[in-house]
Amino acid sequence: MPYGPTRTSTSPTARYGDPIYYPTAIQQPILLPTELPPGVEMVTLPGGYRTLAYTHPQPTEPAPAPAVQPIPAWAKTTALLAPTIGGGIAAAGFGMSYAAPGVLAMAEALWAAVALIAAGTLAPLLLRTGSSRAHRRGSVQHITQNITATGLFGKASGTLNNR
Repeated sequence: MPYGPTRTSTSPTARYGDPIYYPTAIQQPILLPTELPPGVEMVTLPGGYRTLAYTHPQPTEPAPAPAVQPIPAWAKTTALLAPTIGGGIAAAGFGMSYAAPGVLAMAEALWAAVALIAAGTLAPLLLRTGSSRAHRRGSVQHITQNITATGLFGKASGTLNNR
């Protein structure tokens, strides 16, 4: 047979189902009892083997329950205010979501008002430049109007002079 057994610890005549033989010649490191970590002890198993194992510590008497302390007033106040503040923030967000289209419309109206004010300030400047050219040409026209009315609700009458 060109291939030997892969385990030297098993007998060459071992068959499937036979117990496996493990030699006891393997040396394990020996720990002194002072070197064992806490919770680990040397125990003897029912078969006579001695091994290290984790053990459960013996229950000690429970720690005394801490004395019940009253809840401070600031904690009660904070606990009562938290939902109120959260509800206020939620209501503000809800209201802003409904107000958003109106705010956008007001912003557009504001820009329209700014454009109207700008046009109102620029229009006289543009008209003055046009009228100064008319003065140079000599074709200036003067229109005067006189209106008179008697009493609070009296009928008004007037004259228009075109020169």
